[in-house]
Amino acid sequence: MITNYTENNYLVLIGNIVSEKTFSHEIYGESFYLFNLEVPRLSGNEDIIPITISERLIANFDLSVGRKVVVEGQFRSYNSYENERNRLVLTVFAKDIMEYNESEQQEEGKEKVSNEVVLTGYICKKPIYRKTPFGREIADLLLAVNRAYNKSDYIPCIAWGRNARFCENMEVGTEVKVVGRVQSRTYEKKYEDGRVEQRVAYEVSIGSLEVIDKKDNEEENSEAEAI
Repeated sequence: MITNYTENNYLVLIGNIVSEKTFSHEIYGESFYLFNLEVPRLSGNEDIIPITISERLIANFDLSVGRKVVVEGQFRSYNSYENERNRLVLTVFAKDIMEYNESEQQEEGKEKVSNEVVLTGYICKKPIYRKTPFGREIADLLLAVNRAYNKSDYIPCIAWGRNARFCENMEVGTEVKVVGRVQSRTYEKKYEDGRVEQRVAYEVSIGSLEVIDKKDNEEENSEAEAI
């Protein structure tokens, strides 16, 4: 069975390149590079998102700092072993990159989306529900999203308000579809020896959330087979 993995993990980002590309790794003779993309928020702040891209996509593409581009791809994770501990590292894996064309984005009937990610996956840890000192409801979720070759990406997500309350009692293994945005935030990592390190975390801020009803899917598939 061939699965279209873009259906359960797809994103589009529009932003400005804010760092030079640096070498990341090589697989089967294909080199991959990293650069940072600055994506604006409606609030006026920005998210700085790491992009991993193949040399084959940028062979004839200008990645100059300050250039505005459109990146399409997937939000992925991998484990990095450091300080005798595994750390979950998140990056956007670019499937395509294009020069931003403002006239095309402003075509009548074409919605401008600068940061959107769509994920379908499984709750793999009990959601953590809490309230801020100001009474705002928040829930932290970890979503396992299937990838080709029996791999999975583990994506931290954060829900707000009624979505947070809805997630509070979700069981591990529940399949959900979320639509949101990739965001970055800084935090302090404190060590036992007193050292404090500034780090950046990445997560999906959920805009909408839907539980996938397996029973309905099975009935739809049965009807399709009968036809």
